[in-house]
Amino acid sequence: MSSGSSGTGPHTKKAAQQERTLVFVDETGLYPIPAVLRTYAPRGQTPVLKGLVTRDHLSVIGAVTSDGRFLQLVREKSFNSTGIVTFLEHLQRHVDGPLTVVWDGAPIHRSKVVKEWLGKQEPGAVELVRLPGYAPDLNPVEWVWAYLKQRLGNLCCFDLNELREFFRQQTERLRRLPEVLQSFWSHAGYQL
Repeated sequence: MSSGSSGTGPHTKKAAQQERTLVFVDETGLYPIPAVLRTYAPRGQTPVLKGLVTRDHLSVIGAVTSDGRFLQLVREKSFNSTGIVTFLEHLQRHVDGPLTVVWDGAPIHRSKVVKEWLGKQEPGAVELVRLPGYAPDLNPVEWVWAYLKQRLGNLCCFDLNELREFFRQQTERLRRLPEVLQSFWSHAGYQL
């Protein structure tokens, strides 16, 4: 969170006082199997979605900043500790100054690889804050996922490349709407 911003919760206040950028992080998975949402069809004709049945998926890790930016990495395999470090480095390249990263208590966030990487950073460059257990509603990125997955509803993709491209288009569109990204902070209970 940039200086001059205020928020609720100890991590938001501390970040503001120390002029750190507050970044919320979360992961999700995207499958080419359509998420069925309410739609319209002629009376008496039930709409039928034909899609690929597979376990293949895209793993996405994303971060939202208080100034309305969304950063992400997408890959075709699940994120492991090395992938988490890659994303933290991605954040450092794209967000100036010291970071306060707020995320859940997933084992890959607490791994030896992440701790070793953190130990190699300049003191104070990256601070990691763990959200309370079972509190996804406190993470604005959860609202990002809900927003994007709503736009993926009723979409039938024939392969992961098609899914990746549609997801890319939707995230690019969302990036041009910083006010929407900032509204997700409000939904999670934070003031900007």
